[in-house]
Amino acid sequence: MASESPTLGALIRSLRSRQGWTLKEMSVKSGIPVSTLSKVEHGQLTLTYDKLYQLSQKLGMRMSELFAEEPEAEPAVTARRSLGDLQSAVRVETPNYDYHYLCAELRRKRMIPVIARIRAKSVREFGQLVHHSGEEFTYVLKGAVVLHSEFYDPVVLKEGQSIYFDSSMGHAYLTPEGCDEAEVLTVMSSADEEQMQSMMSTHTHAHTLGSPDGQVERAPAKPPRRKAANSQD
Repeated sequence: MASESPTLGALIRSLRSRQGWTLKEMSVKSGIPVSTLSKVEHGQLTLTYDKLYQLSQKLGMRMSELFAEEPEAEPAVTARRSLGDLQSAVRVETPNYDYHYLCAELRRKRMIPVIARIRAKSVREFGQLVHHSGEEFTYVLKGAVVLHSEFYDPVVLKEGQSIYFDSSMGHAYLTPEGCDEAEVLTVMSSADEEQMQSMMSTHTHAHTLGSPDGQVERAPAKPPRRKAANSQD
């Protein structure tokens, strides 16, 4: 029988216990109200990826440490690996995404793999664009998504297509009209090794896949902005 998937609340509570912090002490260190932390620990509230990243930065630890149930002494040569599935992933539900953080038991990762189901259907519903240090790769597993970003026109990615971009640029994934379900594999990393190890992640190329002419369909844009060009590699 498969073991029960760990929850964000249980992992945060375990971290606090290992550090010997009270809720109030963790609140002071993180800048997150005691009531919010308590609700997260009891599964009544969740935190978005960017909030989790902010939490790790405030606590002075790598984001992967938030998801590790026990401290891990890492040898010089690790020869490590992680096998898993959705049942063993750490699940975090937000209004915009349903995240499954894969291989969450590994600490000091340089890549953060995530399976995400996209919920929001409009920029207004999504809210403020998110951004975090590093780079992001996303491959569409099911359905289609519209990627809105700070400096480019919106772009539609269909099943089998992918994108790679600078994730410090504000961005949001939405489901296009007529698409009931969208699921993506996202891998996030950081440009600098120290920050790269700090991140725990999820989201989006040079040449796109699954399209006869190598182009991706562009969603209708409002004011014209910079066009995303395909790589000539």
